Amino acid sequence: MYWYEEEVKGLEKERLKLIYEPSTLFYGSSSIRLWDTLFDDFKPFKPANLGFGGSTLAACSWFFDRIVAPYDAKSIVVYAGDNDLGDGRHPEEIFIFFEQLANQIAQRFDAIPCYYVSIKPSIARWDLINSLRYTNNIIENEIIKRDDNWKFINIYNKMLNKDGYPDKEYFQADGLHLSKKGYALWKQAIYARLSENFHAELI
Repeated sequence: MYWYEEEVKGLEKERLKLIYEPSTLFYGSSSIRLWDTLFDDFKPFKPANLGFGGSTLAACSWFFDRIVAPYDAKSIVVYAGDNDLGDGRHPEEIFIFFEQLANQIAQRFDAIPCYYVSIKPSIARWDLINSLRYTNNIIENEIIKRDDNWKFINIYNKMLNKDGYPDKEYFQADGLHLSKKGYALWKQAIYARLSENFHAELI
């Protein structure tokens, strides 16, 4: 995990510079880190961007105590799992890391509202689509089975075109990272879930 160290140190330093206490933590990979309008997009929820490039669900669990635990969070949005698949991990392994992260969050924050954003159907990783769908499916089923403070945000279906393939307009030229239209789509989907009963008092 040493290759994440510089970005993790950067996030630790940024926390010390904050002039307000964030309520909603956005945690995960570069899809979070590169969201440069995130603060303005979710301003009513007092967000903090805790994304670090290339991170996996395994890395999110590994660095939880350093990146997330120091905050007094009221809710957490997680996007990770994409890079685990890219690194060759199997869906079942990714599911175990999700469970581990969920347990860490519960131990630190109790039953605050938590949201898992489904793994996106990127053009660059279309060869992994079967594993990707299965990973999303087992995590969503677990969240449904839990019937607790976790909610699943399905952005997978929203990012497909009428032929069932990833819509190019939602991606940058690399076919992996999100375009402005991609982030606008994510904002709409995530904002809608954050605006439900859990967050009525924050708006």
